[in-house]
Amino acid sequence: MGKITTHVLDTALGQTAKGLALRLYREEADGGARLLSSAVTNADGRLDRPLLEGDLLEAGRYEIRFHVGDYFRSREQSPPSIWDVVPVAFQVSDAEQHYHIPLLIAPGAYSTYRGS
Repeated sequence: MGKITTHVLDTALGQTAKGLALRLYREEADGGARLLSSAVTNADGRLDRPLLEGDLLEAGRYEIRFHVGDYFRSREQSPPSIWDVVPVAFQVSDAEQHYHIPLLIAPGAYSTYRGS
C-alpha cells in the first residue's frame, strides 16, 4: 500500500521540529492545486499518520508546503528565518510505493531528499 510521509529536523538546534504545520496538495489537470491533507509535526518531528495513503494515493504531481516561518517565529530564534513557506514538489509515478519526503531546516537554509 502506497503512502506519503515526512519528518522535519531543525538543524540549527540539532533537534526535531515539533509543532510545524504542513499541507499536502495534488496538481489538478487545469494547473490548480487541490488541498488533500494538513497536519502538524509531533514531538518526534513526524506525523501521527501518513499525509496520504492507500487508494487515495494516485500517480501525479504533489507538493508539501512546510510552514517554516510560523515555526521559527514561534521559537523567537535569532537570527530570524528568511523562509516563510517551503514548497517541496515531487512526482508519484507508482502509487504502490512509499514516498518519504523529509525536510531539514535552519533559519538560513533548507534541504530535502527522498527518504526510506
